[in-house]
Amino acid sequence: MKKYLDILKKCPLFANVCEEDIVPLLSCLGARTEFFDKRYTVFAEGSPAKYVGIVLSGGVQMERVDYMGNRSIVLSAEPSELFCEAFACSQVQSIPVSVVAVKESEIMFIDCARIMYSCDHSCSFHRQMIFNLMKNLAEKNVLFHHKVDITSKRTTREKLLTYLDIQSKKFSSREFSIPFDRQQLADYLEVERSGLSAEIGKLKKEGILDSEKNRFVLL
Repeated sequence: MKKYLDILKKCPLFANVCEEDIVPLLSCLGARTEFFDKRYTVFAEGSPAKYVGIVLSGGVQMERVDYMGNRSIVLSAEPSELFCEAFACSQVQSIPVSVVAVKESEIMFIDCARIMYSCDHSCSFHRQMIFNLMKNLAEKNVLFHHKVDITSKRTTREKLLTYLDIQSKKFSSREFSIPFDRQQLADYLEVERSGLSAEIGKLKKEGILDSEKNRFVLL
């Protein structure tokens, strides 16, 4: 597990946990890792909501597909970030979304019950990790609120500008990169890709923004 330390030190689950305590903690938690090819389904909708995932390399997206086949991206996770922790902590029977690797990825899995219920030794770093998990859940709740705020807008233009405004505030900069390509951005905003591309073109002509691939500048 030592080879993952640089990533795990950045993971919110291990915030304020001493580096020398992380490896023993992973052993206590029974952590395991797996490799996934691009577009491989890490968790299918309906899978047991048991594990917390940590992206060690690559990236994943939480997706929902409706009965018409329309895809909506709920959330994305990049190296050092968690996913599915809300479902595991809530003790729901199954995951209501699918989790898909967007590139070749290495994922660490931890049984949520091993996190929530401290071991017999009642290690201080285990208590810190429980606090970190609760804090991360609160932050994810804010992200879900942002998603609702974005998709509740009536037009593609409003959805796009609301999303970009949130990203600008997140990075404290008018220039930033987003974790989506055009199709993924359309799926996140829940709009048609052609309409999104047309709207981006209009906003460029109006001098409101500039963009190249996943890089945006609010002018």
